[in-house]
Amino acid sequence: LQNMKMVPVPEKAYGTFFEGDCYIILHTKRTSQGTAVDLHYWLGKDSSQDEQGAAAMYVTQLDNALRGNPVQHREVQGHESETFQSYFRNGIIYKKGGVASGFKHVETNMYNIKRLLHVKGKKHVSATEVALSWDSFNKGDVFLLDLGKVLIQWNGPSCSIAEKSRGLALARSIRDSERGGRAQIGIIDNEKDSPDLMQIMKMVLGERQGELRDAIPDTKADELQKANVRLYHVYEKDNDLVVQEIATRPLTQDLLQHEDCYILDQGGFKIYVWRGKASSPEEKKAAFTRAVGFIQAKGYPSSTNVEVINDGAESAMFKQLFQRWTEKNETQGLGKVYTTGKVAKVEQVKFDITQLHARPELAAEQRMVDDASGEIEVWRIEDLEMKPVNPKTYGQFYGGDCYLVLYTYLRSGRPHYILYMWQGRHASVDEVTACALNAIELDKQHGDEAVQVRVTMGKEPTHFLAIFKGKLVIYEGGTSRAQQSVPEPAIRLFQVRGTDEMNTKATEVPARASSLNSNDVFLLTTSQVCYLWCGKGCSGDEREMAKMVADIISKRDKHTVLEGQEPAEFWEALGGKAPYASEKRFQEKITHYQPRLFECSNQTGRFIMTEVVGFCQEDLDEDDVMLLDTWEEIFLWIGKGSNTYERNEAIASAKEYLKTHPAGRDLATPIILVKQGYEPLNFTGWFNAWDPYKWSDGKSYEEMKNSLGDVSAISEIKVDLNNINLNKTTLSIPILAGASTASASPEYKSHLNHSTSDSSNYSSNSSPCPLPNGEGIYSREVLMNKTVDELPEGVDPTKKEYYLSDADFHDIFGKSKDEFYQMPKWKQQNEKKQYGLF
Repeated sequence: LQNMKMVPVPEKAYGTFFEGDCYIILHTKRTSQGTAVDLHYWLGKDSSQDEQGAAAMYVTQLDNALRGNPVQHREVQGHESETFQSYFRNGIIYKKGGVASGFKHVETNMYNIKRLLHVKGKKHVSATEVALSWDSFNKGDVFLLDLGKVLIQWNGPSCSIAEKSRGLALARSIRDSERGGRAQIGIIDNEKDSPDLMQIMKMVLGERQGELRDAIPDTKADELQKANVRLYHVYEKDNDLVVQEIATRPLTQDLLQHEDCYILDQGGFKIYVWRGKASSPEEKKAAFTRAVGFIQAKGYPSSTNVEVINDGAESAMFKQLFQRWTEKNETQGLGKVYTTGKVAKVEQVKFDITQLHARPELAAEQRMVDDASGEIEVWRIEDLEMKPVNPKTYGQFYGGDCYLVLYTYLRSGRPHYILYMWQGRHASVDEVTACALNAIELDKQHGDEAVQVRVTMGKEPTHFLAIFKGKLVIYEGGTSRAQQSVPEPAIRLFQVRGTDEMNTKATEVPARASSLNSNDVFLLTTSQVCYLWCGKGCSGDEREMAKMVADIISKRDKHTVLEGQEPAEFWEALGGKAPYASEKRFQEKITHYQPRLFECSNQTGRFIMTEVVGFCQEDLDEDDVMLLDTWEEIFLWIGKGSNTYERNEAIASAKEYLKTHPAGRDLATPIILVKQGYEPLNFTGWFNAWDPYKWSDGKSYEEMKNSLGDVSAISEIKVDLNNINLNKTTLSIPILAGASTASASPEYKSHLNHSTSDSSNYSSNSSPCPLPNGEGIYSREVLMNKTVDELPEGVDPTKKEYYLSDADFHDIFGKSKDEFYQMPKWKQQNEKKQYGLF
């Protein structure tokens, strides 16, 4: 906002915010349901009350103009929501001052700069301008000393690889967007190894006195705090605002009445205001004011996030605070709309393996890794050791035991493994622990490549049912061991559900009449006979599957009994007649929850999760443990570089996540452990455009650093430190890592060319930087489809595309140079071949 008016910000300045200003951000995104619109107003810490009020007013006007579709957010500097931070992938930079201090537009070649940026965050990066002094530093963060033509990245000794990588991405972003690619980056990982860069820092900051401060832990809300959700009804009575608490966790959707407005308080971490469709215009207008008043009344920090949500346009985060959230005309499975009044018959999709590979999103949605045609091995945990199970009894699981099931399938010609850990309801704690420990050993025997799935009895995932080809039987108690101490009960009752080999399961239920259900087939086994009881609502397919299961459960004669025509012996075996469920089972709407990705951390003793909004494969960092919540299962992705503590605590983190979830989640939800590089289709399908070669083509922090050139050898490049006039804040350093070869003196060109021909898979920073004054820019006609001899003198034939103007480059490739050089090298080469620039 400038003079209380909205003024567009140039695109190159996106992500840079002046602390004395307020900003309005409109974000639109195409989704499967249409368009999702988010409207944020951002308040700088030094902005005036008048500006803050004007920003809120403009947001209300924009919301009206967009017919109440946007989700509105109030953002305060330093405390932005995860949704807001997701828009600025390279990080957010806070600058001192404001529009009034002369900001008009970003000067891309502005070198008259001397500032120190404090960079914080792994997933969401922010850089705040701090005092040019060693007192601003600490051991745990990244600091960027920005001197215009030179950017020096100083990494604290306690920094993680992810923080260093994010810092470097931010430094490159400043170099490319603010300096037109003509600044040079130097990195200090260890002060002793970078004497020349340290000399520059000391000339700017003076000699350092005393020790550096320890790392400052992030003050983030832990999951226990976020789980404390409370719903308040907000209304006016006699000119007073009344806030009345009406419910606590778990919340249900029917509490929200269309005629009213509500405040949902998520443990003081975030405040939601829900505006009913039929609430008055006055109430809708007052949403932000009421939220801010509520924050003050509760004594929460003024920086608390506020999200205003309209009835029918709720955000994914809001919906997941409720135990169950259903949409009108919600579709189930592969796009079939179910209406009430239809009996519970879930139509099964026949799996075509080729289609699963071609459409990984189908594998994810249907929770299927493959067509279940792989090999199975089963072990039972006995005396805390693995004992092989007789293959003839595969598929029979007893509630007093724990089992390990290894499933092997081929993909691209090589074996992949899924290791299911089935935990019986009545197994001992020692057996459950032994099951997990034996799973680790079995995984090691298969090169640490197995996907590990924790299966709680009764919550078997779809793929687990499919691999047993309709022969899955769950016995309530007992054991499959040879020396059973407890004799098997004479009378048993099993409920059979499923229509084909891919989805059938028989579960033992209490042997009494009240367990029956008119919609299903039941098997009643006695010492003389096995009854197949067919409820009125069951289908022919279900009866056929029940016959197959009956042969496994009992060797006695089979008698088919139709509901209403039962012989007296049938009721006698069940202890007499009793009422049971006989209503038609209506098709339950399957709620489609948006998948959510989190970074997990509990090293501080508090369980903290950072959400990555609008996630993609790039957000899976090698030194992280990430949690993907698809509602029906929880995936834990283990990066190759993650520390042992976080790997060992991963399952505990997932259980803690379920336990503290505001919606009161089922603690038996399957937990699936996935290792980097061995991701199954039902995991990768949740990511848009998954690149299976990323882990081999991806660039590590060290490779990115090396591609900047030999920064430690600055002395070889004749840096005359004594001639740096720091008062004018321009450095007369001829060249640092990654600088343009054109400005280097001839005798050092070979050294630089050697350092920039780095053989890494990305050529982002190993490409020549743009040349000043437009030198070295050629028209497309001069470069496309030309042999080496036909190219102008000085053009590197392996990087023809680099000599195009920015406009030509974007016109040909449909992306900026920076975006192009972020791609894996094989993708770059394919595109260059396509356009005659290879």
